[in-house]
This record gives sequence, C-alpha cells and structure tokens, in this order.
Amino acid sequence: MNSQKETKLLILSLLVTTTVLGGGFWLWNQVSNKSSNSVLPGNNPQPASDSASQQSSLGEKILVTADTNPDKESGVQAFAKGDFAKAGDGFKSSLLKNRNDPEALIYLNNSLAAKGKYLKIAVSVPIGGNLDVAKEILRGVAQAQDEINRSGGITGKLLQVAIANDDNDPSKAQQIATQSIKDPGILAVVGHNSSDASIAAAPVYQQGGLVMISPTSSAQNLSNIGSYIFRTVPSNGSFAESLSNYTKKSGKTNIGICIDSKSIDTLSFKDELVKNIVAKGGKVNPTDCDISAANFNPSTILSQFISSGADSLVLAPHVDRLNKAIELAAANDGKLTLLASPTLYRFQTLQAGKANVNGLVLPVPWHPTAIPGNPFTQNAVKLWGGNVNWRTATAYDAIVAIAKGLQQGSSREELQKILHSSSFSANGATGKIAFQPSGDRNGTAILVKIQPSSKSPAGYDFVPF
Repeated sequence: MNSQKETKLLILSLLVTTTVLGGGFWLWNQVSNKSSNSVLPGNNPQPASDSASQQSSLGEKILVTADTNPDKESGVQAFAKGDFAKAGDGFKSSLLKNRNDPEALIYLNNSLAAKGKYLKIAVSVPIGGNLDVAKEILRGVAQAQDEINRSGGITGKLLQVAIANDDNDPSKAQQIATQSIKDPGILAVVGHNSSDASIAAAPVYQQGGLVMISPTSSAQNLSNIGSYIFRTVPSNGSFAESLSNYTKKSGKTNIGICIDSKSIDTLSFKDELVKNIVAKGGKVNPTDCDISAANFNPSTILSQFISSGADSLVLAPHVDRLNKAIELAAANDGKLTLLASPTLYRFQTLQAGKANVNGLVLPVPWHPTAIPGNPFTQNAVKLWGGNVNWRTATAYDAIVAIAKGLQQGSSREELQKILHSSSFSANGATGKIAFQPSGDRNGTAILVKIQPSSKSPAGYDFVPF
C-alpha cells in the first residue's frame, strides 16, 4: 500500500484533473449547443449527464440544452457573473423566441429574486433520462413560481428555484438529495419523477430534515418512509381501485397485466391492481408479461394472453420505456380491451399509438376539464400555448403547497410541521391539496379514455368519462 503522502498527492492530482475536465466540458457545452425550439407534444432527445457539477443550476448554466439560443446563453453568462438585470433581459428575450421553455421562465424569476430578498427551493427532474417528462414537471414549477412572484412572493420574498437533473437515476437522486441538504438556503425539494429515484432519495431527505414532495411518484412503498416525505400525486392504491372498479362494471373477468420488472412503480401498481381485482371477484390472467425482458416479443405474448382466455390487457410500462407498451398495443390490433397505468398519459402514446390505442382506458390524477372553473387550465394554455398534462398539474400543486406552508413558517422544520398539520390545505390545479399522516395526498384518481379528436395534432386525445 502507498504511503499517506503518496495517497494525498494522488487524490490532489485526481481533483485537479476532474476540475479541468469539468471546466472544459462546460465551455464546450456552452459553445457547441444549437438553438432548437420545443413544443408541448415532444422535444429533442438529450444525453444523460455524468458530472456532478452539471447536475444543478439557479440560472448560471443551461441544463436543457435542446432549448439553447443566443439570448438564453447571454442570460446564463450574465447570471454567472452576478449581473442579474442583464440576465433577466436575456431570459425575457429568449422567452419571446420560445415561450414554451420552462427553464428560461424559472431562470428569469430567479434573476428577479436575486436582486432582493428571496426564499429558495429546488426541483429535481430527469432532463437526461426523459426530457419530455422533465419539461412537463418544470412547466408546473415555472407556472406556480411565476404566479407567486407576480403576486408579491411569499411574505414579501420572491421564490427562487434551483433546477437539478437526476436522469431518473436512483444514485444521482441520492447525490442531489445530499447536495440539497448541505445547502442551508434550500427549504424544500420538489422531486423526484420516477418512484425508483424517489424511494432511493427519500431516506436521505428524511435523515437530513428536508421536505421532499414528489409530484409523480405513485409507488405504494413511498408511503410512511418518513415525516419529511410527501407527494401530490395519488398513490397506486388509488389508481388501482379506480381501474379495477371499471373492469368490474365493464364485465371484464380475465385481466392480463404487462409490467416492467425493472420499475418499482409498475411493480407496485401491479400489486395494488391484482389485490383490487381479486377483491372484486375478478381474475388475473396467469400469463407472465415483462416489457423489460430481453426476449420480450409483443406478438408471442399477445398470443399467450388470448390462448389463456384473457379478455382485457393492462399496459404498465416504466415512463422511459413507453415504446414497448405501444408495440404491444399495435400487436393487439383491437383483440383485447386495452387498459393502462397513468404512465401512458403522454402525447407520445397518442402520436405513436394512434388507432392502436383507440379506446384505451387509464386512471389519472387530473385532466384539463376535470375541475370546471379552475383557473389553472386557462392560465397554462395562455402561458405555454397548449394544454398540459397531469405531471404539470401535480408539480404546480407541489409548489403551491410549499408556498402556502412557507407563509406560516420559513424554516425546514416549520414547513414540515405545517404540511403535516391536519388543518393545512391549499387550492391547486387538481383541487384541494392536503396530506395524510403517511405523506400521501388526499384525493382520488379519475378515468380517461383515448378517443379520436380533430383538436389534437395526433388525431386522438384523452377524454374523461
């Protein structure tokens, strides 16, 4: 073994090398990114991040490189130098070119907040793992932050939001949780997206005493991890109950289920669904269907379901692997009644599935027409130029809940106690926001069906029934 002196020199050398390479990558990233506007239905793919130094930003770096343009680059450069007035001008100009960029809107509000007193939180999304989903969540965060700051902030202080990229990777989620805890200015974190990431990071937040509110993780295992862990999306128990009620009413008695064994969320959904189906007198088809299996073959699996008497099929893929579920829907070609987990509430499902997913029924936390008179939907269309989905709505609700809590107490401990209080509630995109002692959201799922629509670019849309 080397001496202690040699070990120290080696560590120092590695640190210097890492710093130089990280700095070089940042400079290359700023110079080489091309301008590309995004729209609500989809975005350009983006590679996953590797360096910890690239994982978060208040406005000093562009994380969503697919939305880079010269004005946005000017904004982040000015922000990094502490010239927040110039940074704000850059982000405003960028939004004029691409109104549908939530990162730019968050950075604009962060620039305004940096010029005075502010309260800071963070949001962790899978920018490299699933850019579409990341931007769906960021839109909800950006819209809530913008509305809060336009109305004077929280007790006179504007809200600042640090964006972190976890790639839907559990280990990166844990790193971000650790980094967030170490920053005393961060009062809460909105995240993470996948249940795998949230469940991995939750014990870190709990031990560090920092509130985590997941807007999208529905796995039952997230419940009761700790008193600092919350979510604004219903649990899989609620989704499974709604879908099993539908199968009973529609006379489905032999229900096939296809899951992703690499996803905690879909395994949890299957467990809850099986429990509910059996409790209502139904039968779960014995065919084993795993979308993540190396030998997964849609045509073969479908034949097995039909041969074993299935009359319906539930698709429950991981959010990063929707294409496999869509392939199975195509192989089905109308033979079995299609059902699904909330994961398939994506424009990608409509665009790629088209007629193959026509009639598919799934439970979701929210739909634009679910709460008549709620201003969120109209405001979202006005801000982003199109309808948003439930991930945007539940992310919005996470910010609303945090802001309401911070009005009553501005420390990490005070916020946690307020959110857990039986008297706490706030009005959000999905209705009344209140939490159970487990940290779960009070609320139920609604059912939507895919139907033809002349108003949707895909020719199909999700319709409540």
